[in-house]
Amino acid sequence: MKVVLENLTKCFPSRNKKGTEVIAVNNFNFEIPDGKLIGLLGPSGCGKSTTLNLISGLETPTEGKIYFGDEDVTNLPPEERGVGLVFQNYALYPHMTVEENIIFPLQNLKGAQKMSKEAMHQKAVETAKLVQLDGLMERKPKELSGGQQQRVAIARALVKIPKVLLLDEPLSNLDARLRLQTREELRRIQRETGVTTIFVTHDQEEAMSISDLIIVMKDGVVHQIGKPQDVYDEPANLFVAQFLGTPQINVFHGEVKDEKLYIGDEAVLDVPGRKNMPVWVGIRPEGFVPDEKEGPFTCNMERVEVMGRDVSVVSTHPQMTGRSIRSIVSAENKFDPDQKTVRFRLKPYKVFLFDKESEERV
Repeated sequence: MKVVLENLTKCFPSRNKKGTEVIAVNNFNFEIPDGKLIGLLGPSGCGKSTTLNLISGLETPTEGKIYFGDEDVTNLPPEERGVGLVFQNYALYPHMTVEENIIFPLQNLKGAQKMSKEAMHQKAVETAKLVQLDGLMERKPKELSGGQQQRVAIARALVKIPKVLLLDEPLSNLDARLRLQTREELRRIQRETGVTTIFVTHDQEEAMSISDLIIVMKDGVVHQIGKPQDVYDEPANLFVAQFLGTPQINVFHGEVKDEKLYIGDEAVLDVPGRKNMPVWVGIRPEGFVPDEKEGPFTCNMERVEVMGRDVSVVSTHPQMTGRSIRSIVSAENKFDPDQKTVRFRLKPYKVFLFDKESEERV
């Protein structure tokens, strides 16, 4: 089921009479393809959960339309939209078993959709197998791990075979290892069911690892939509470049002069065809190549952090904007622990230039 958002806007009134209204979602336009997993990504307060609530029907848009396929569902109540919704809080019924929690949505079906007890049991068993909960059907939530509880919540959302599955920060309550395992399970389940899925998260690594497409938001505005690797490799603006990537992109004050990029007094890269202008320079951590003989970019060495197959060179520079520069290089590179400076060549495709005023990519 494709989902079409057309000029979708949601405004909330100010808490005081003289204040201005808060625009949580601002003119959102996008067609979510049938059967794809979409990552809705952005910092806290960017409007991603509000967008999800609009799609589910829990919030009513101030302006715009929502279509499921060719059907306008903008004014349709949540129970008639055919959505499955999983929250950050698992919201399981503590007095019910796993099976009873999964079956619960089926017990509310009426009319032609009403199911017999045997049919509901069979459907619950099939769904439990899909999320690898078979064998745990008689347990209650308190007897399950966090990851198992989350899978019960997912099974409960899937059991009615929803047109659209909506996941709001579903992994936030899990520890790091369990989060990794569960997100792989989510991707497997989504592929097996083929249900159109929208996954809200502030964790860029989480979104990039399992999404077919990501939508990056800030202050209610969509900043970029694309395949995860494409957005990482070709950020539209400085915000997107800084939001995606771990460690975060390194940002410097720079200047383009005579088709060369300068950071401080050093010409660090040829930039043919670029006009003279001050710029923000973004360099991905993997964009540095140690070269003590001919490297044009000199930084002040602080320390080297060993990470196994890679090392992280931590350094500083007068033109940097962050607290330090992180350069991820192969562990085959050797560094003198007493050296004061480190010189780098830069990989051109890992260097991005942004307008100093608009912060748009140039």
